[in-house]
Amino acid sequence: MARKTETQTSEPHVADSHGLIRVHGARENNLKDVSIEIPKRRLTVFTGVSGSGKSSLVFDTIAAESQRLINETYPAFVQGFMPNLARPEVDVLDGLTTAIIVDQQRMGGDPRSTVGTATDANALLRILFSRLGKPHIGSPKAFSFNIASISGAGAVTVERAGQKVKERRSFSITGGMCPRCEGRGAVTDLDLSQLFDETLSLNEGAITVPGYKGGGWNSRLYIESGFFDPDKPISKFTKRELQDFLHREPTRMKIAGINMTYEGLIPRIQKSMLSKDKESMQPHIREFVDRAVTFATCPDCDGTRLSEGARSSKIDGISIADACAMQISDLAAWVGGLDEPSVAPLLATLQHTLESFVEIGLGYLSLDRPAGTLSGGEAQRTKMIRHLGSSLTDVTYVFDEPTTGLHPHDIQRMNGLLLRLRDKGNTVLVVEHKPEVIAIADHVVDLGPGAGAGGGTVCFEGTVEGLRSGGTITGRHFDDRASLKESVRKPTGALEIRGASTHNLQGVDVDVPLGILTVVTGVAGSGKSSLVHGSIPTGSGVISVDQGAIRGSRRSNPATYTGLLEPIRKAFAKENGVKPALFSSNSEGACPTCNGAGVVYTDLAMMAGVATTCEECGGKRFEASVLEYRLGGRDISEVLAMPVTEAEEFFAAGEAHIPAAHRILQRLTDVGLGYLTIGQPLTTLSGGERQRLKLATHMADKGGVYVLDEPTAGLHLADVEQLLGLLDRLVDSGKSVIVVEHHQAVMAHADWIIDLGPGAGHDGGRIVFEGTPADLVAARATLTAEHLAQYVGA
Repeated sequence: MARKTETQTSEPHVADSHGLIRVHGARENNLKDVSIEIPKRRLTVFTGVSGSGKSSLVFDTIAAESQRLINETYPAFVQGFMPNLARPEVDVLDGLTTAIIVDQQRMGGDPRSTVGTATDANALLRILFSRLGKPHIGSPKAFSFNIASISGAGAVTVERAGQKVKERRSFSITGGMCPRCEGRGAVTDLDLSQLFDETLSLNEGAITVPGYKGGGWNSRLYIESGFFDPDKPISKFTKRELQDFLHREPTRMKIAGINMTYEGLIPRIQKSMLSKDKESMQPHIREFVDRAVTFATCPDCDGTRLSEGARSSKIDGISIADACAMQISDLAAWVGGLDEPSVAPLLATLQHTLESFVEIGLGYLSLDRPAGTLSGGEAQRTKMIRHLGSSLTDVTYVFDEPTTGLHPHDIQRMNGLLLRLRDKGNTVLVVEHKPEVIAIADHVVDLGPGAGAGGGTVCFEGTVEGLRSGGTITGRHFDDRASLKESVRKPTGALEIRGASTHNLQGVDVDVPLGILTVVTGVAGSGKSSLVHGSIPTGSGVISVDQGAIRGSRRSNPATYTGLLEPIRKAFAKENGVKPALFSSNSEGACPTCNGAGVVYTDLAMMAGVATTCEECGGKRFEASVLEYRLGGRDISEVLAMPVTEAEEFFAAGEAHIPAAHRILQRLTDVGLGYLTIGQPLTTLSGGERQRLKLATHMADKGGVYVLDEPTAGLHLADVEQLLGLLDRLVDSGKSVIVVEHHQAVMAHADWIIDLGPGAGHDGGRIVFEGTPADLVAARATLTAEHLAQYVGA
């Protein structure tokens, strides 16, 4: 009988020696040959000023290569349906594990996407109601607002014993979609006066919808359809002609020898414009939709999106619509109270999913909340939910500023979750600026020293204590604490809000002081954004800078986004006596080989596409003849390659003096974007940079009240000081600034604080404090007061 040997070798197994992720020679974006070793099964925080290369290292190098290698394990057929990922610019990447990326990308803008559908909680609820709901109305499909009820009948030919036999067959699918609003919860009503001018004929340009003017195919379709006289004013149309013009069913016809489908104007606009997410539309179309369309709650389903049948089936008097409308913390309690052994595993899974929401601080949401309305931080935490109870270990979780939009009280909870993921044996990589999160790290990597071309190197690697004494920008500012103001400004007036009841606000009455810096704070979900964005009307001198994403392709850059390129092109044209279109890489001046992109993209089917610098223009994006024209001794490509600070000096005086361009560049410097290259693609900007770019653009707007939504998102500790200086300058120039913010430095710097709470969801929505920061700290009556007092050391 074999006996176990008593002697055990002290040498570790070779399989346990791979405890590091090794990166050598990383050159993605602005990284300068970065080489680091990251310990596995530990929490590593990457920090550094905005634009120093954190995301380039963590997301574009480590996570991107991990995902690319996993994608390559799938068959070529499957890879054809997956995003193509190019190999990052790096010499060696060793010791990678499967990466799960939890980023801040907003969740799908599809109008039918809700919190419940995005997290699969709805799928579980639908099965629950199809098993236990009384009366029983059908399968889980009968409770889905994405599935319409359809039925049909007809003859089918079946071959039996060598003979073809015709049989009558019928089928029906019971779906849960409300037939009136098609599962959207809202119906649209079109203002016909915004679609056409009835005093004009079609030939005179009666249709006023964008894209239907001029001699384009859209207008020709109606003019040449033959259903009505195109020279007759629309007001003179007969009933039949008006019906054909506005509501006719799709009809195939030939126009100018081309097969086309004619359709009434209203269904055509509904399909082409109203079925899309408003946020993804071009600005001029969005403006038209805002003008022409009124959105109202669907009267048939009362906004629940569900058919009458789906709403009639109930468990203990609760329908699926009632369940989805409940606050998730209440729904978790209701599901926990159901005792039904026949569906026990389903109830346990649903209970776990709902409790994960509460644990992560999103218990105030409801499952019917549209996914597109979640903030970046809420979207990121919603994505985290499916990983909380995961049995996976030895994977790499990659987080992008998980504390965005979180109150200091909620940050403690988030820290606990990050540590829990690590303690299960996972590698956790976090890109973060908040000192509360850096403090819990096992390992810190500080990038910098500056941003853009001034960054891209590792300034420090080691422990948190080492960072404190390391002398880097992050180390020097790590223990920075803003102090309370000794004297606060006096308001010049007040913005009265009465009976505010948007979302969870409970009839709030508040006077928001004007002429000073007012900070609105409170835990996540307490009603801050609802109060500020829902009750302060935009327009009439109010400039709102929210966290909405900047839309732009890789052809867009800070120069095109801010309108800076326009005066520069005109100055080049005037100086050289040619037309301005030559100085646009999207127009006549574009290099013909790469169409002004600077690179040539080669699609390799399911393999990663290859982007090579255009040989014709050398990546300059312009035709060679255009580069011969100069302004102040520089050609247009050299101007676009300048950083903002250099361009500001260039256009300030001398031959290239352009006041309009200089003003825009000054605003970009004011918001801390002096290091950006003015021709850098918008797709390469970080989240914090994009929001500050938007702020710089809005600073030119004529208005007396600025409403800012978490302007410190994505800002390094050192940059927060600069932002406070900018807010002070805005107030001192006579503006009123209202900031929704969680950062204690901004709270301490405020003249007036409005604190909402006391909790989130239906536990919030009330004003719990109004007054100066010093009074808030002295009273210590709210969660915000506790954390602010701790921060300022009171």
